[in-house]
Amino acid sequence: MHRFLISAAHKSSGKTTISIGLAAALSSGKHGQPSRSVQPFKKGPDYIDPLWLSVAAGRPCYNLDFFLSPDAELETQFARHGHDAEVCLVEGNKGLYDGLDLHGSNSNAALARLLDLPVVLVLDARGMTRGIAPLILGYQAFDRNIRIAGVILNRLGGHRHEAKLRAVIEHYTDVPVIGAVQEDAELALVERHLGLMPANETAEAERHIATIGERMASQVDLDRLLAISHTDAVLEPPPPPLRHGGDKTMRIAIARDAAFGFYYADDLAALTAAGAQLQFFDTLRDSHLPPCDGLLIGGGFPECFLDQLEANDSLRADIRRAIEAGLPTYAECGGLMYLARSIHWKGRSAAMVGVIPGDIRMHEKPVGRGYVILDANANHPWRAADSGSNAVSLRAHEFHYSNLYDLPADTRYAYTVSRGHGIDGKHDGVVLHRLLASYTHLRATTGCDWPAKFVQHVRDCVTADHKETAPCSP
Repeated sequence: MHRFLISAAHKSSGKTTISIGLAAALSSGKHGQPSRSVQPFKKGPDYIDPLWLSVAAGRPCYNLDFFLSPDAELETQFARHGHDAEVCLVEGNKGLYDGLDLHGSNSNAALARLLDLPVVLVLDARGMTRGIAPLILGYQAFDRNIRIAGVILNRLGGHRHEAKLRAVIEHYTDVPVIGAVQEDAELALVERHLGLMPANETAEAERHIATIGERMASQVDLDRLLAISHTDAVLEPPPPPLRHGGDKTMRIAIARDAAFGFYYADDLAALTAAGAQLQFFDTLRDSHLPPCDGLLIGGGFPECFLDQLEANDSLRADIRRAIEAGLPTYAECGGLMYLARSIHWKGRSAAMVGVIPGDIRMHEKPVGRGYVILDANANHPWRAADSGSNAVSLRAHEFHYSNLYDLPADTRYAYTVSRGHGIDGKHDGVVLHRLLASYTHLRATTGCDWPAKFVQHVRDCVTADHKETAPCSP
C-alpha cells in the first residue's frame, strides 16, 4: 500500500492541481502504469477540492479536520475509508506548518504525524534558484519527526530553470525531486476554474481532470512517488456504522445539481445510516418536489444560476407550499439563500422561494469565513430528537459572500454565535414552521451527529402528523 500527504510551503502553491492530477494519473492506468484504487482525503473544511478529487479518483473524497474531530476519530475515518485502497492520497490545506495555534496542533504536519504519512512538498519555484535549498532544509529542521520524502517543483520557468534547481537540491539536501511541473497557460486556466466551478458539472470537470492528469503523469515520476510512499502497515477497518433510528425509512429529498452540490460524503452516508432514503432532485430542471418526508438543501452557488432558478417557478412554489405546510426542512448557506425572497448580485435581482421573509445581497468579499462555534437554544427544532443530551455547543464552519437582511424583528434563531458571523454576527439558524436555515455548515462528527438528529426530527414530525390525521376510534 502507498500513503502520503501533499503539502506546500504556503497556500496557492498549486498543490490542489497536482493532487487532482496525481489522483487521476494513478487511478487511470495510463503512461505504462497499472490502474490503482486511489482513496483521496482533504484536510480541513472544504467542499470544492473534494468534489474534484472524487471525480479524479473515482471514489468519494473524505475530509479530515482537527477542529471538528478528536484525533481518534480522524484515525478511524482514515482507516475506514482507506483500508481497501492501494493508494491513500491526502491533500493538505495552506502550508505544511500553518495552523490555528502556536504549537501547530491542527497543522498539516500534525496530521502527517498522527497518520504516519510521508510528506510530498509542492514548491512554487517561480523566481527561485539557490534559495530553494535553505527553504527545504528549514522545513526539515523545524520538526525532525516529519519526513519530507520528496518535493515537486511547480511553475518552473523552463528546462534550464529546472536543471539549476535540481542541481542545488541534490547538492545541499537529501530530498529527492520527484516532479518538475513547467509553467503552463492551460493549467493556469484550469486552476482558475477549480475554485469557481464545482466538479458536479461532471462533463467539463472530466475534461479538465484529463488535462491535469496528462500533465502530472508526464512531469512527475510516479514510480518514485510510489516507492517513497510504500508501507507494509495495514489499516484495520473499524466496524461499519450501525443503522439507528426507527424501523420506518424516512424519504429525504436532497437538492443536488450545478447550483447546489456542497455535501460531505460521510454526511450523506450518516443520513442513510440514520434511516433515510435519499432522493436527489434538480432545482434547475425538475418542475416538482419529489414525494418526501423531509427536505435538505445544501450549499452551492445559487447566485450563478439566478435565471434558471427563478424560471423554475413551479418547483419554487412546490417547495414554499411544502415548507409552509410543515415539511421538516434543513438548509445550509446556498440553501438559505434559495429559500429567501430574492438574491441581489451584480445589479441583478431574482425571485427565489420566498419562504424566509428576507432578501440576500452578495458582496465582493467574504462576510463569514472560517470556523464557527454555535450555542443551540430552545428554538432549535431538533432539540427534541437529542435524546436528552445536554451538549448544546456545536463546532462547524462557514464561508459566504452574502448576507440576509430585512428580516422581521421577531425572527426566531436556533443559535447564538460564539465564534464566527452567521446571519448578523450574533445569531444563525432562522427557525420558521419546521424549517432550520443557517449559513453554518455542519459536519457529522462525534460532537455533532446532525444527520441522526435531523432524521429523527423528520420521523417525529411524521408520527405527529399521522396522529393528528388519524380517524377517531369508534
